[in-house]
Amino acid sequence: MKKQLLGLFATVSLLAACGNGAGNEVGTDEAVNPGSAEGLKDSYIVGLDDTFAPMSFRDTDGSIVGFDVDLANEIGEMIGAEFTFQPIDWVMKETELNAGNIDLIWNGYSITDERKEKVAFSDAYLDNKQIIVTLADSDIETKADLEGVVVATQQASATLDALYADETGVVEKFDGGEPILYPTFTDVFNDLDSGRSGAIVVDEVLGRYIMKQKGAENYKVLEENFGEEEYGVGMRKEDVQLQEAINNGLAELRENGKYEEIYETWFAE
Repeated sequence: MKKQLLGLFATVSLLAACGNGAGNEVGTDEAVNPGSAEGLKDSYIVGLDDTFAPMSFRDTDGSIVGFDVDLANEIGEMIGAEFTFQPIDWVMKETELNAGNIDLIWNGYSITDERKEKVAFSDAYLDNKQIIVTLADSDIETKADLEGVVVATQQASATLDALYADETGVVEKFDGGEPILYPTFTDVFNDLDSGRSGAIVVDEVLGRYIMKQKGAENYKVLEENFGEEEYGVGMRKEDVQLQEAINNGLAELRENGKYEEIYETWFAE
């Protein structure tokens, strides 16, 4: 009996040693991957609107490129994670995020109080405003001139939120008592170009870029606007470590000059 007990003890000790060895091996792997070591995943899916130039859009080869794409890829390298860019229905962005179909909303995503109730935001990384754009020969000069005018913007956008948050009451005086809505800002600009709408309200970052591509001389930007805001990265509220990693990455990019380099690539003029 004594020999049997000693044999059993030796077997248990051997198994424990093997278990500890396996644990140490996993620990070594985690140390190699910065993401795993920090409790992060090896890959994340970024949800975006692939028509939102210059933040993220498709180039002539069909590849998704842009300011946000470059920024995300740089931070991905820092934290040892790969970002995959997935076009989504922008109306469903928060639903897609909280359902687990995407991990991040990184696409000129304006920080608003309403959105803070649904998602967690990174630190702000780019300023923006909601500008009013007309054709160059339009008689519209002020917000007040929008009374009786067909005004278009993107559905489920921060621009739309800004319109309804405006306290001047001008939105109720639009033709139809409200703006007409389109799935993308590309559609919104097409509506203005065709003459179906007399004015549009868009993110300045996107609006300036599109006007440059189409010919800035064809458009007029009013001095008044519908508010200033900031862009941030949206994520699930429980993803605290991911939020911290992205914030640290944004700070490091500003310190090492890489942020300015990426900015100049897309906003040089």
